[in-house]
Amino acid sequence: MIKNLRVVKKQCLRLVLPLIVLILSGIFLTLSAEGKAAQLLDSDCVKCHAGVQAVVDSKGAKHKTAVTCTGCHQGHPPMVSKEKIIPFCSSCHAGKPHYEIGGCNTCHSNPHAPLEMKLAANLTAPCLSCHTQQGKETKEHPSRHAKLFCTTCHKAHKDIPECLKCHQPHSADMANKDCAMCHPAHMPLVIAYGPDMPNKNCAACHKTIADTLSGAGTKHSMLSCAACHKDRHKYVPACETCHGQPHPPGMVAKFPKCGMCHMDAHSLGKEVKK
Repeated sequence: MIKNLRVVKKQCLRLVLPLIVLILSGIFLTLSAEGKAAQLLDSDCVKCHAGVQAVVDSKGAKHKTAVTCTGCHQGHPPMVSKEKIIPFCSSCHAGKPHYEIGGCNTCHSNPHAPLEMKLAANLTAPCLSCHTQQGKETKEHPSRHAKLFCTTCHKAHKDIPECLKCHQPHSADMANKDCAMCHPAHMPLVIAYGPDMPNKNCAACHKTIADTLSGAGTKHSMLSCAACHKDRHKYVPACETCHGQPHPPGMVAKFPKCGMCHMDAHSLGKEVKK
């Protein structure tokens, strides 16, 4: 009987021992001598993170083409803590003013879709780190617009609101496109316009002068306001710019200024029709 038990024990050991060796070998192979986790491949990530991969594929931009999953995320829990596998943006993006301001996620809320920006409220400095020209304009030409946050008007990136959402038009027939013909948004008090400015836009603020000009029936009446008042608001040209010196020298000596006879450039002394 005892002999039989010894035989059974030996047989059990023969069966169990290889199994123990196999288990220990598996553990040994899983962990390296330094205790590091087995290396993951990029092809492994999609097995659990298919949704993230889909976002990267469709909206990843350079985060799709210039870097891989494991190029950003070094390791994986539980061997590496969750906090440590999410890198700082500055580890790749550094060296330019835009990248030095920090708080990247105030605009780039999803690093897997970096160009799909969702702006936080009350932002100015991050916006001006890229849009330097607009910052220069608001600083050099102070206005009420300069006192606002960028995101007060631009609720989303590249969103340009209509002026008439905040401002009343100068006349009932003015549309949003008419505002931009005179008022640059970031320096609205610097009124500048091109030669295609229609007289009706000028008349919206200068009605009396426009009525005088159109009712006088002179050659000036056939010109646009912008033909004389070129490029910028309140510019008044010298008459000689167009007319030279049309009168004899003796008359010019007696009346050296055109306005001494032609008192109103818009009517040239003619009675305005009413």
